[in-house]
Amino acid sequence: MRSVRRVFDTIALAFTAYFAVRGLVRPEGVAHLPLAIVAVSLYLVLTLIALYVEQAREPGDGSGPPRERAGTVLPQWAAFAVLAGTALIPLLVSAYTPPGERTASHATWYLGAVGAVLTIVCARHRPVHAWIGIGVLAVESSLTIGLGPALGLGLVGSAVWVAIAQLLMIFTDRAYRDTARLAALQQATSAWQATQAVRRLERRRRVQYALAVAGPILSRVIAADGELTDEERTTARLAEGRLRDELRGALLLDDDVREAIAAARLRGATVTVFDEGGLDDLPPEHLDSVRHELADTLRQTDAARIIIRAAPDPDVAITIVGRSPGGEGLTEEDDLQLWREVPRPTAAS
Repeated sequence: MRSVRRVFDTIALAFTAYFAVRGLVRPEGVAHLPLAIVAVSLYLVLTLIALYVEQAREPGDGSGPPRERAGTVLPQWAAFAVLAGTALIPLLVSAYTPPGERTASHATWYLGAVGAVLTIVCARHRPVHAWIGIGVLAVESSLTIGLGPALGLGLVGSAVWVAIAQLLMIFTDRAYRDTARLAALQQATSAWQATQAVRRLERRRRVQYALAVAGPILSRVIAADGELTDEERTTARLAEGRLRDELRGALLLDDDVREAIAAARLRGATVTVFDEGGLDDLPPEHLDSVRHELADTLRQTDAARIIIRAAPDPDVAITIVGRSPGGEGLTEEDDLQLWREVPRPTAAS
Protein backbone atom coordinates (compact mmCIF):
# COMPACT_ATOMS: atom_id res chain seq x y z
CA MET A 1 0.00 0.00 0.00
CA ARG A 2 2.85 2.41 0.72
CA SER A 3 4.39 1.85 -2.71
CA VAL A 4 1.04 2.56 -4.34
CA ARG A 5 0.71 5.73 -2.27
CA ARG A 6 4.19 6.87 -3.35
CA VAL A 7 3.36 6.33 -7.02
CA PHE A 8 0.09 8.22 -6.56
CA ASP A 9 1.88 11.12 -4.84
CA THR A 10 4.55 11.27 -7.56
CA ILE A 11 1.97 11.47 -10.33
CA ALA A 12 -0.02 14.12 -8.45
CA LEU A 13 3.07 16.24 -7.81
CA ALA A 14 4.12 15.96 -11.45
CA PHE A 15 0.73 17.28 -12.61
CA THR A 16 0.91 19.98 -9.95
CA ALA A 17 4.27 21.19 -11.24
CA TYR A 18 2.99 21.19 -14.82
CA PHE A 19 -0.08 23.30 -14.05
CA ALA A 20 1.94 25.63 -11.81
CA VAL A 21 4.35 26.35 -14.63
CA ARG A 22 1.45 26.95 -17.01
CA GLY A 23 -0.03 29.41 -14.57
CA LEU A 24 3.21 31.37 -14.16
CA VAL A 25 4.36 31.56 -17.77
CA ARG A 26 2.62 34.61 -19.26
CA PRO A 27 3.21 36.32 -22.62
CA GLU A 28 2.75 39.82 -21.20
CA GLY A 29 5.71 39.34 -18.86
CA VAL A 30 5.49 40.47 -15.26
CA ALA A 31 2.48 42.75 -15.59
CA HIS A 32 0.14 40.40 -13.75
CA LEU A 33 2.77 38.06 -12.28
CA PRO A 34 2.06 38.86 -8.57
CA LEU A 35 -1.59 37.88 -8.90
CA ALA A 36 -0.58 34.79 -10.88
CA ILE A 37 1.80 33.84 -8.08
CA VAL A 38 -1.03 34.20 -5.56
CA ALA A 39 -3.31 31.92 -7.63
CA VAL A 40 -0.58 29.33 -8.20
CA SER A 41 0.46 29.43 -4.53
CA LEU A 42 -3.14 28.82 -3.49
CA TYR A 43 -3.26 25.90 -5.91
CA LEU A 44 -0.06 24.42 -4.45
CA VAL A 45 -1.38 24.76 -0.88
CA LEU A 46 -4.65 23.07 -1.82
CA THR A 47 -2.77 20.23 -3.49
CA LEU A 48 -0.61 19.66 -0.39
CA ILE A 49 -3.70 19.70 1.84
CA ALA A 50 -5.48 17.19 -0.40
CA LEU A 51 -2.43 14.92 -0.50
CA TYR A 52 -1.04 14.93 3.00
CA VAL A 53 -3.59 16.04 5.60
CA GLU A 54 -4.76 12.92 7.45
CA GLN A 55 -7.46 11.92 9.91
CA ALA A 56 -6.59 11.90 13.59
CA ARG A 57 -5.79 8.31 14.46
CA GLU A 58 -8.11 6.54 16.89
CA PRO A 59 -7.98 3.09 18.54
CA GLY A 60 -8.91 0.46 16.04
CA ASP A 61 -7.74 2.37 12.94
CA GLY A 62 -6.48 0.00 10.28
CA SER A 63 -8.90 -2.81 11.07
CA GLY A 64 -12.12 -1.29 9.79
CA PRO A 65 -13.49 -0.76 6.31
CA PRO A 66 -11.36 1.34 3.92
CA ARG A 67 -13.56 4.43 4.40
CA GLU A 68 -12.85 4.40 8.14
CA ARG A 69 -9.08 3.94 8.10
CA ALA A 70 -7.03 6.95 9.10
CA GLY A 71 -4.64 8.05 6.37
CA THR A 72 -6.92 7.18 3.47
CA VAL A 73 -9.87 9.49 4.18
CA LEU A 74 -9.44 13.23 3.78
CA PRO A 75 -10.77 15.00 6.90
CA GLN A 76 -14.08 16.79 6.47
CA TRP A 77 -12.65 20.22 7.23
CA ALA A 78 -9.83 19.71 4.74
CA ALA A 79 -12.28 18.65 2.04
CA PHE A 80 -14.34 21.81 2.58
CA ALA A 81 -11.19 23.95 2.61
CA VAL A 82 -10.04 22.48 -0.70
CA LEU A 83 -13.53 22.93 -2.15
CA ALA A 84 -13.58 26.61 -1.17
CA GLY A 85 -10.07 27.18 -2.51
CA THR A 86 -10.81 25.53 -5.85
CA ALA A 87 -13.87 27.78 -6.19
CA LEU A 88 -11.65 30.83 -5.62
CA ILE A 89 -8.87 29.99 -8.12
CA PRO A 90 -10.95 30.53 -11.34
CA LEU A 91 -12.15 33.87 -10.00
CA LEU A 92 -8.58 35.02 -9.31
CA VAL A 93 -7.34 33.94 -12.73
CA SER A 94 -10.24 35.61 -14.51
CA ALA A 95 -9.74 38.80 -12.46
CA TYR A 96 -6.18 39.44 -13.69
CA THR A 97 -6.66 38.09 -17.24
CA PRO A 98 -7.93 40.45 -19.93
CA PRO A 99 -11.25 39.34 -21.46
CA GLY A 100 -9.70 38.75 -24.86
CA GLU A 101 -7.10 36.33 -23.47
CA ARG A 102 -9.28 34.23 -21.17
CA THR A 103 -9.32 31.28 -23.58
CA ALA A 104 -5.53 31.28 -23.98
CA SER A 105 -3.44 28.43 -22.54
CA HIS A 106 -1.94 30.57 -19.76
CA ALA A 107 -5.45 31.66 -18.69
CA THR A 108 -7.19 28.25 -18.69
CA TRP A 109 -4.64 26.34 -16.67
CA TYR A 110 -7.04 26.37 -13.74
CA LEU A 111 -9.42 23.99 -15.56
CA GLY A 112 -6.90 21.17 -15.39
CA ALA A 113 -5.38 22.30 -12.07
CA VAL A 114 -8.68 22.35 -10.21
CA GLY A 115 -9.60 19.02 -11.80
CA ALA A 116 -6.33 17.50 -10.57
CA VAL A 117 -6.95 18.67 -6.99
CA LEU A 118 -10.51 17.38 -7.05
CA THR A 119 -9.27 14.05 -8.40
CA ILE A 120 -7.07 13.73 -5.31
CA VAL A 121 -10.03 14.65 -3.10
CA CYS A 122 -12.14 11.94 -4.74
CA ALA A 123 -9.36 9.37 -4.45
CA ARG A 124 -9.23 10.10 -0.72
CA HIS A 125 -12.85 9.03 -0.27
CA ARG A 126 -14.56 12.40 -0.65
CA PRO A 127 -16.37 11.91 -3.98
CA VAL A 128 -19.30 14.16 -3.07
CA HIS A 129 -16.99 17.11 -2.41
CA ALA A 130 -15.12 16.39 -5.65
CA TRP A 131 -18.27 16.39 -7.76
CA ILE A 132 -19.51 19.56 -6.09
CA GLY A 133 -16.19 21.14 -7.02
CA ILE A 134 -16.58 19.99 -10.63
CA GLY A 135 -20.04 21.56 -10.68
CA VAL A 136 -18.73 24.85 -9.30
CA LEU A 137 -15.88 24.81 -11.81
CA ALA A 138 -18.34 24.22 -14.66
CA VAL A 139 -20.51 27.17 -13.59
CA GLU A 140 -17.57 29.56 -13.11
CA SER A 141 -15.83 28.65 -16.35
CA SER A 142 -19.10 28.85 -18.29
CA LEU A 143 -19.74 32.35 -16.98
CA THR A 144 -16.18 33.42 -17.79
CA ILE A 145 -15.40 31.83 -21.18
CA GLY A 146 -18.61 30.01 -22.10
CA LEU A 147 -19.63 26.39 -21.67
CA GLY A 148 -18.42 25.24 -25.11
CA PRO A 149 -14.87 26.59 -24.79
CA ALA A 150 -14.68 25.34 -21.18
CA LEU A 151 -15.61 21.83 -22.25
CA GLY A 152 -13.00 21.85 -24.97
CA LEU A 153 -10.23 23.40 -22.89
CA GLY A 154 -10.20 21.00 -19.95
CA LEU A 155 -13.51 20.79 -18.14
CA VAL A 156 -14.37 17.43 -19.70
CA GLY A 157 -10.94 16.06 -18.82
CA SER A 158 -11.31 17.15 -15.20
CA ALA A 159 -14.70 15.45 -14.90
CA VAL A 160 -13.34 12.29 -16.51
CA TRP A 161 -10.40 12.17 -14.10
CA VAL A 162 -12.72 12.51 -11.10
CA ALA A 163 -14.94 9.75 -12.50
CA ILE A 164 -11.91 7.48 -13.00
CA ALA A 165 -10.72 8.23 -9.45
CA GLN A 166 -14.13 7.29 -8.05
CA LEU A 167 -14.19 4.02 -10.00
CA LEU A 168 -10.69 3.17 -8.81
CA MET A 169 -11.72 4.00 -5.24
CA ILE A 170 -14.74 1.70 -5.48
CA PHE A 171 -12.76 -1.18 -6.98
CA THR A 172 -9.88 -0.73 -4.53
CA ASP A 173 -12.21 -0.71 -1.54
CA ARG A 174 -13.96 -3.82 -2.83
CA ALA A 175 -10.63 -5.56 -3.31
CA TYR A 176 -9.60 -4.54 0.21
CA ARG A 177 -12.81 -5.92 1.69
CA ASP A 178 -12.47 -9.16 -0.26
CA THR A 179 -8.85 -9.51 0.83
CA ALA A 180 -9.75 -8.85 4.47
CA ARG A 181 -12.61 -11.36 4.26
CA LEU A 182 -10.32 -13.96 2.69
CA ALA A 183 -7.68 -13.37 5.38
CA ALA A 184 -10.33 -13.80 8.09
CA LEU A 185 -11.53 -17.04 6.48
CA GLN A 186 -7.96 -18.32 6.25
CA GLN A 187 -7.37 -17.51 9.92
CA ALA A 188 -10.61 -19.22 10.89
CA THR A 189 -9.69 -22.26 8.81
CA SER A 190 -6.23 -22.44 10.34
CA ALA A 191 -7.70 -22.14 13.84
CA TRP A 192 -10.25 -24.87 13.08
CA GLN A 193 -7.55 -27.17 11.69
CA ALA A 194 -5.37 -26.55 14.74
CA THR A 195 -8.33 -27.27 17.03
CA GLN A 196 -9.13 -30.49 15.20
CA ALA A 197 -5.50 -31.58 15.36
CA VAL A 198 -5.44 -30.96 19.12
CA ARG A 199 -8.70 -32.85 19.56
CA ARG A 200 -7.43 -35.81 17.51
CA LEU A 201 -4.26 -35.86 19.58
CA GLU A 202 -6.30 -35.71 22.79
CA ARG A 203 -8.61 -38.51 21.68
CA ARG A 204 -5.64 -40.62 20.67
CA ARG A 205 -4.02 -40.03 24.05
CA ARG A 206 -7.20 -40.97 25.89
CA VAL A 207 -7.72 -44.09 23.81
CA GLN A 208 -4.13 -45.15 24.48
CA TYR A 209 -4.65 -44.53 28.19
CA ALA A 210 -7.90 -46.49 28.24
CA LEU A 211 -6.41 -49.37 26.29
CA ALA A 212 -3.48 -49.48 28.67
CA VAL A 213 -5.98 -49.89 31.50
CA ALA A 214 -8.36 -52.27 29.72
CA GLY A 215 -5.78 -54.13 27.66
CA PRO A 216 -4.79 -56.75 30.26
CA ILE A 217 -8.37 -57.74 31.13
CA LEU A 218 -9.33 -57.84 27.44
CA SER A 219 -6.42 -60.18 26.81
CA ARG A 220 -7.60 -62.30 29.75
CA VAL A 221 -11.15 -62.43 28.32
CA ILE A 222 -9.80 -63.65 24.97
CA ALA A 223 -7.46 -66.16 26.57
CA ALA A 224 -10.19 -67.56 28.87
CA ASP A 225 -12.79 -67.58 26.05
CA GLY A 226 -15.10 -65.51 28.26
CA GLU A 227 -14.90 -67.85 31.27
CA LEU A 228 -13.98 -65.40 34.01
CA THR A 229 -14.13 -65.42 37.75
CA ASP A 230 -16.38 -63.01 39.61
CA GLU A 231 -13.40 -60.82 40.41
CA GLU A 232 -12.30 -60.80 36.79
CA ARG A 233 -15.83 -59.93 35.66
CA THR A 234 -15.87 -56.97 38.01
CA THR A 235 -12.48 -55.88 36.69
CA ALA A 236 -13.73 -56.25 33.11
CA ARG A 237 -16.84 -54.21 33.88
CA LEU A 238 -14.77 -51.43 35.40
CA ALA A 239 -12.35 -51.51 32.47
CA GLU A 240 -15.22 -51.33 29.98
CA GLY A 241 -16.71 -48.37 31.84
CA ARG A 242 -13.39 -46.58 32.00
CA LEU A 243 -12.89 -47.14 28.27
CA ARG A 244 -16.27 -45.51 27.57
CA ASP A 245 -15.47 -42.67 29.95
CA GLU A 246 -12.20 -41.90 28.21
CA LEU A 247 -13.90 -41.82 24.83
CA ARG A 248 -16.89 -39.71 25.92
CA GLY A 249 -15.65 -37.92 29.00
CA ALA A 250 -12.91 -35.72 27.52
CA LEU A 251 -12.40 -32.73 29.85
CA LEU A 252 -14.55 -34.12 32.68
CA LEU A 253 -11.91 -36.57 33.83
CA ASP A 254 -8.85 -36.36 35.98
CA ASP A 255 -7.34 -38.89 38.39
CA ASP A 256 -9.60 -37.80 41.27
CA VAL A 257 -12.78 -38.06 39.15
CA ARG A 258 -11.70 -41.43 37.73
CA GLU A 259 -11.23 -42.81 41.23
CA ALA A 260 -14.63 -41.51 42.37
CA ILE A 261 -16.35 -43.05 39.32
CA ALA A 262 -14.56 -46.37 39.89
CA ALA A 263 -15.64 -46.39 43.54
CA ALA A 264 -19.26 -45.76 42.54
CA ARG A 265 -19.16 -48.62 40.06
CA LEU A 266 -17.56 -50.95 42.60
CA ARG A 267 -20.56 -50.50 44.88
CA GLY A 268 -22.84 -51.37 41.94
CA ALA A 269 -23.84 -47.96 40.55
CA THR A 270 -24.22 -47.27 36.85
CA VAL A 271 -22.27 -44.16 35.84
CA THR A 272 -22.69 -42.48 32.46
CA VAL A 273 -20.47 -39.60 31.38
CA PHE A 274 -21.26 -37.13 28.56
CA ASP A 275 -18.94 -34.28 27.64
CA GLU A 276 -20.74 -32.17 25.02
CA GLY A 277 -18.23 -29.34 24.88
CA GLY A 278 -19.45 -27.37 27.86
CA LEU A 279 -15.97 -27.12 29.37
CA ASP A 280 -13.99 -26.32 26.22
CA ASP A 281 -13.55 -22.62 27.02
CA LEU A 282 -12.59 -23.00 30.71
CA PRO A 283 -8.98 -22.30 31.73
CA PRO A 284 -7.06 -25.08 33.54
CA GLU A 285 -7.54 -23.63 37.04
CA HIS A 286 -11.31 -23.47 36.57
CA LEU A 287 -11.36 -27.00 35.17
CA ASP A 288 -9.59 -28.25 38.28
CA SER A 289 -12.20 -26.54 40.48
CA VAL A 290 -15.11 -28.05 38.54
CA ARG A 291 -13.58 -31.53 38.58
CA HIS A 292 -12.95 -31.29 42.31
CA GLU A 293 -16.64 -30.53 42.96
CA LEU A 294 -17.63 -33.40 40.66
CA ALA A 295 -15.43 -35.88 42.53
CA ASP A 296 -16.77 -34.71 45.92
CA THR A 297 -20.36 -35.07 44.72
CA LEU A 298 -19.73 -38.60 43.45
CA ARG A 299 -18.22 -39.66 46.78
CA GLN A 300 -21.17 -38.29 48.77
CA THR A 301 -24.00 -39.93 46.80
CA ASP A 302 -25.26 -43.50 46.97
CA ALA A 303 -27.52 -43.23 43.88
CA ALA A 304 -27.76 -46.35 41.75
CA ARG A 305 -27.79 -44.45 38.46
CA ILE A 306 -25.57 -41.44 37.94
CA ILE A 307 -25.49 -39.29 34.81
CA ILE A 308 -22.79 -36.66 34.42
CA ARG A 309 -23.30 -34.17 31.62
CA ALA A 310 -21.27 -31.13 30.55
CA ALA A 311 -23.34 -29.20 28.00
CA PRO A 312 -22.78 -25.67 26.69
CA ASP A 313 -24.49 -23.39 29.20
CA PRO A 314 -23.63 -19.84 30.27
CA ASP A 315 -24.18 -20.58 33.98
CA VAL A 316 -23.80 -24.33 34.58
CA ALA A 317 -20.59 -26.25 33.95
CA ILE A 318 -21.73 -29.76 34.90
CA THR A 319 -25.10 -31.30 35.70
CA ILE A 320 -25.07 -34.44 37.91
CA VAL A 321 -28.25 -36.49 38.20
CA GLY A 322 -28.60 -39.46 40.53
CA ARG A 323 -31.57 -41.88 40.65
CA SER A 324 -32.51 -44.94 42.61
CA PRO A 325 -33.34 -48.11 40.63
CA GLY A 326 -36.83 -48.15 39.18
CA GLY A 327 -36.89 -50.56 36.30
CA GLU A 328 -35.10 -50.61 33.01
CA GLY A 329 -33.70 -47.28 31.89
CA LEU A 330 -34.57 -43.87 33.25
CA THR A 331 -38.33 -43.95 33.72
CA GLU A 332 -40.81 -41.82 35.57
CA GLU A 333 -40.83 -44.45 38.32
CA ASP A 334 -37.24 -43.70 39.22
CA ASP A 335 -36.80 -41.66 42.36
CA LEU A 336 -34.59 -38.61 41.96
CA GLN A 337 -31.90 -38.81 44.64
CA LEU A 338 -29.42 -36.27 43.34
CA TRP A 339 -29.63 -33.13 41.27
CA ARG A 340 -26.42 -31.10 41.39
CA GLU A 341 -25.50 -28.27 39.06
CA VAL A 342 -21.87 -27.23 39.30
CA PRO A 343 -21.79 -23.51 38.46
CA ARG A 344 -19.49 -22.25 35.75
CA PRO A 345 -16.57 -20.41 37.37
CA THR A 346 -16.13 -16.79 36.38
CA ALA A 347 -12.93 -14.83 35.79
CA ALA A 348 -13.45 -12.99 39.07
CA SER A 349 -13.61 -16.20 41.03
